Amino acid sequence: MAKKNKLKTKKSVTKRFKVTATGKILRRPAGQSHFNAKMTGKNRRGKRKLVPVSKAEEKTLKRLMPYK
Repeated sequence: MAKKNKLKTKKSVTKRFKVTATGKILRRPAGQSHFNAKMTGKNRRGKRKLVPVSKAEEKTLKRLMPYK
């Protein structure tokens, strides 16, 4: 009987995204590192929270991290 190969997880993807218990994939919003002084406080606080990934991207990311 042939041994089935395991799929490899892309470690860079697992570090950048979080998978919830229901299977949704969350990411950090873009543009948080600098030029924050010109943003409103509401905008800055909003960027601290994780946001869900689009449905189109979710398919690709699930393939890159098969065991998450």
